[in-house]
Amino acid sequence: MGRVHIGPLPHPSPLRVSVMPTPILAFEDLGVVQGSGWLFRHIDLHLMPRDRLALIGRNGAGKTTLLKLLAGRIDADEGRRTIVPGTRTVLLEQDPQVVGYATLRDWALAGDDAPAAHEVEAIADQLGIDLAREAATASGGERRRAAIARALAQDPDVLFLDEPTNHLDPRARGELLELVAGFGMTVIAVLHDLALVAPFATRVAVMNEARLHALAAPREALTQQLIREIFGVDVFRLRHPTEDRELTVFDVPNRVAPPS
Repeated sequence: MGRVHIGPLPHPSPLRVSVMPTPILAFEDLGVVQGSGWLFRHIDLHLMPRDRLALIGRNGAGKTTLLKLLAGRIDADEGRRTIVPGTRTVLLEQDPQVVGYATLRDWALAGDDAPAAHEVEAIADQLGIDLAREAATASGGERRRAAIARALAQDPDVLFLDEPTNHLDPRARGELLELVAGFGMTVIAVLHDLALVAPFATRVAVMNEARLHALAAPREALTQQLIREIFGVDVFRLRHPTEDRELTVFDVPNRVAPPS
């Protein structure tokens, strides 16, 4: 007769269930009519927490309209927009209107949804902007940085940015996007400067001919063929000469005949 074990039963191995993350925002078959035709149509897009999506395309492709549609500021003519209940969203448009306010601080702290003063001041310090600046004489770059400070201090789950680096010098552009990325929120940004896309975005959507093309990671989206076709420039990937990273370089093809 075999031995019989008397005692507590061994604990079963825990059941491991793979849970797919839930999109914070989902857009299905979106379309918008402009004039007598579709500005864009059949837009499908799912955004996860901490995604940073760059929207790029030629001028007039509808990037700003799409951004406002995704942010819920305008209605689609077809399709469905789904957002996780309780999600906080903030849209920062291209040109913040500060008319009527004495200082940038007054503007940044105005409205029912104004953030806490100490939060705005702390972020403004990181951006190098003095919120005591007179609003009427503030430069475009100063207004832009004040607007970014206000938007970040509102602590959104999803931040929509329409060309956030306008009016900023080259170094400030990169530093601003680096700061935004560090907050860890979901970001959808219309970017005009292609050189900023790869360092900032986790995914890229290229708008052309009423559709989104190449919705993918920057390396897969910014292909030589697609960038040449849409923007008329070449893209090269080079190793940085002194740092362990890759550079994405955009170059306008030389159309001038060399001297004979």
